[in-house]
Amino acid sequence: MSASMQNTGTFMLSQELELLMAERAKLLRVAGAAAQFVAVMEGRALPQHVATEAEILAENVNALAEDTLKDALVSISTTATTPSGARP
Repeated sequence: MSASMQNTGTFMLSQELELLMAERAKLLRVAGAAAQFVAVMEGRALPQHVATEAEILAENVNALAEDTLKDALVSISTTATTPSGARP
């Protein structure tokens, strides 16, 4: 394999890794927001047509690995304090 092919492969792998890390950050924010929602929701107060989806959400949040859940909650607490994460 030539040096230019290795450099191209390395560059492409680097770009893909950056895309995956950006996607992970977005998914962590979604998971963090979902976890916070699940923590404060009152299941009995939800309309029946929403309760099933809320239960699915809660089950999936609870299935997250502890480290992932911690990262997710940290990501939303950080976002909430930055100008780009300003809430309306």
